[in-house]
This record gives sequence, structure tokens and C-alpha cells, in this order.
Amino acid sequence: MAGHSKWANIKHKKGVNDTRRGKLWSKLARNVIVAAKTGGGDPSANLTLRYAIEKAKEANMPNDTIDKAIKKGTGELGAEQFLPASYEGYGPGGVAVIVDALTDNPARTAPEIKKIFERGGGNLGQPNCVSWNFSRKGIFGVSTADVTEDALMEIVLKAGAEDVQPDGDVFEVTCEVAAYDSVKRALEAGKIPTQSSEITMIPGTRVTVDPETAQRVLKMIKAPGTTTMCSRFTTISN
Repeated sequence: MAGHSKWANIKHKKGVNDTRRGKLWSKLARNVIVAAKTGGGDPSANLTLRYAIEKAKEANMPNDTIDKAIKKGTGELGAEQFLPASYEGYGPGGVAVIVDALTDNPARTAPEIKKIFERGGGNLGQPNCVSWNFSRKGIFGVSTADVTEDALMEIVLKAGAEDVQPDGDVFEVTCEVAAYDSVKRALEAGKIPTQSSEITMIPGTRVTVDPETAQRVLKMIKAPGTTTMCSRFTTISN
């Protein structure tokens, strides 16, 4: 019985890990599809695609899965075509939300997204109702234990970074999207490990919400029930 119980626990843990990996791979594949759809399937000429591929490889996604996602984005597979779509609105506490998605039916997707906002205590807005307050940037997180602020600034500012700001035990390095690769290479050359690196939307202003409202926001952006492939939710919140 003990051996059976151990095997059952192993199978359960493996099942949980496989599910988490599957969800992560699905999200990363969608990012690859979106990037290839909007900017073409050549990573050397499409920074967003190159970044999406790097993230997929970091998650150990097989190369053939990545290649298939690129071909889906460019339409080479001749399968069902998905179109990029963006939706904007407000969640609980006035938290602004941008939804980047892929859909095979925009006329169906908009009402589905609207329902998610409404059920979550928010409301879907008009185009540009919140995106005016966001800028697309490259962001790197570097542990304060790995480098001093002065040393980090000297390296990344020469590579094109805009700013370095301490945030607890992490330095946050910000750069323009065009400088993302050069900053990344400079960090690698300086043997400075990064805790995170991404190209994302950064808000110009922020709102502060209490823990209960924050949980409601998180519940809304994780809501199931839409056939739209949402690749990113970006929110203004602390």
C-alpha cells in the first residue's frame, strides 16, 4: 500500500506539472502566433517574434511546436486563421486593463470579453480609453545581490537603457523596445543574471488598490469561458 500511495502521489504531481506546463506552452505559442501574424515569420526582422521564441525555448518548448506556431501566424499551414485584436477597459477599483488577443471571429469575441469585464466588476471601454497611458518598453529585473546600482547603470546605460530603479531587492532596468537586444547582450557580457526580462506595456500613472480589490482584479483577468486566445492582460496597479 505504501508503494502504491507513493506512486499515486508521483502521478498526481506529474499530472499537475504537466497541466501547468501545457498552459504555459499554450500561452507562449499564442504569443509566437501573434508576433508572426503581425510582424512576419522571420525572427531576424521581427523583434517581437524573436523575443517570443526565446521565451518559448526558455520554457523547453520543442522546436517543432515553435515552428508550427510561427506557420500558424503566417498562415502557411492553411488552417483556421486567427486575427489579432485588442480590447481596453476598467476593472474593479478603476484598474485599467488592456487585452491582447487572437480570435477567429471578432464579432463573437467582443461580447465575450465584455461579459468577462462585467462579471468581474469592470466595464469594457472604447479603443484608446486606457492605452494612451501606456508605453511599450523592455524591462529587466536584476537582483540587488548580484550587482551594485552604479555598476549596473554603467553597463546598461551604455547599451541604450533609459533608467535603472531599485524596487525592493531588485533593480528594474527600462529601455526602448529597439534597445532590448543590446541591453540583454550587455547584461550577458557582464555576466549579470536577470530574474526576468520582457517586452511589455508600462503605465504612465498608477492606481493603488486594497488587497480585496486586487484579488477581484486577478479573478477577472483569469476568468475562463472565452474562446479568444488572450496573450496578455496589462493592468495599471500596484
